[in-house]
Amino acid sequence: MSPVVPEPLLRELGRTEGGSEALGLLVRDQHTRRLVLLRALLDAASAAPAAVCPPGRLDRLRQDWALLEAAERADRAAARSVLLHPLTGPWAQRCLRGLTAAAPTPELAADLAHFSALAAAAASRAGLSFEARLTAPDGLLVLPTLGALRTGPRTRTAVDIAQSEGHVTLRQEGADVITVRLGEDGARSADPRWLPVLTLPGVLPGTAPVPLDDLDPYRTAGSGLQRFGLSSVAGLDAGERAAWRELWAGVAPMLRIGGAHRTAETVALLRCLVPLSPPPGSTTVGTTAAGSPSPGEGAAQCSGTRREAFGAILSSRPATAAHFASTLVHELQHTKLAALADLTPLHHEDATPRHFAPWRPDARPFDGLLQGAYSHIALADYWQRCALGTDRPSARDLAWAEHARCQEQVGAVLPVLAASGALTPAGRVLVNEMISTHHRLADTPPPPGHLARAVAYVRTTRMIWRQRNAS
Repeated sequence: MSPVVPEPLLRELGRTEGGSEALGLLVRDQHTRRLVLLRALLDAASAAPAAVCPPGRLDRLRQDWALLEAAERADRAAARSVLLHPLTGPWAQRCLRGLTAAAPTPELAADLAHFSALAAAAASRAGLSFEARLTAPDGLLVLPTLGALRTGPRTRTAVDIAQSEGHVTLRQEGADVITVRLGEDGARSADPRWLPVLTLPGVLPGTAPVPLDDLDPYRTAGSGLQRFGLSSVAGLDAGERAAWRELWAGVAPMLRIGGAHRTAETVALLRCLVPLSPPPGSTTVGTTAAGSPSPGEGAAQCSGTRREAFGAILSSRPATAAHFASTLVHELQHTKLAALADLTPLHHEDATPRHFAPWRPDARPFDGLLQGAYSHIALADYWQRCALGTDRPSARDLAWAEHARCQEQVGAVLPVLAASGALTPAGRVLVNEMISTHHRLADTPPPPGHLARAVAYVRTTRMIWRQRNAS
């Protein structure tokens, strides 16, 4: 029997690369898991007691499912752009937890009602003629991937939606009808009550645009960001949208400098950006969504991924296009490794937090150590290529500094990963390729000053970590 992930593809991924075959394997598996999850949601609703899912709600769920099926028949790709949208994942997981809970959860009714909006969005994208009544909670009706309608101050408002002849109409009692037209530039309306999802141009010409979604109600729900004082942006104003667009325009050139594989993985994996508010605290230290400090130039930044939101990156606005590209490189490695681990186990270590990681102040479990090392070795590769690919002294100096730090950080933890007896055969191949990549990067060392500062930084970080985690 052939392995789930052939060894040549494992080796590619171990080098933090991955051609079209390897990336396609990860994407197809994640998409299959999403469709199974959605079916499991409907099955769980059918099996749930009436106290959890009342008959009226179950009937509406089945109507919405029928609308989804009709949308798939009309235009499968368009309908699945909603079903496979990264932020549909957190919503579906939350619904499934609520439906299988021993007692009704307070948020379940609103979560299940969102299914109607999702089905309507899929039908709209598929160009299907339909009519439905939706409920806007808290003054905002969100149609996933399309935009949102501001309905006013009332907590719950009924909105009738219909599509015919290429446009969507939204009708709220006591207010004028809104017409929304769907085109290549998104869902647009002249009515200021309609808030479209901002779409950024595709990384390469002809590739899918990337939504910058500041509207979806499930974009950070259950993400744990609040534990670290982080939050999502409640809505981007015109100036902030322009700033994101300007930065985004410089990302593709930086990815090209960082290697063709960086552009390829971004095109294959990135499906959504979620803007976060800047992290609290220092203006000279970046922070991951899990709370790990990352020294760097410019304003503070935070970023992260969610396993249940495959294809989404959550990030505050980076300071420069180079740092924007590095954020994509960093976070897409987490996306790749999490998807790979879903396909094949990489280790059998337990989840006890015991390991030193130079990018975190707390003790890390083995899986967290592996994830961090994997993303940082990709950063070391990216920044080395940036240093070698620029003629600007200031940019080169910054890139060497970032490379040296990441390279030393990875070097501090690779022995722990390599020494583990709990690696599976697939995990052993992955770690061996990471070690080979680390050695390859070391063949082109940074200037001595950068190397010395990086060595001192990791040494100091280890000393502080030992003091904090003496037990």
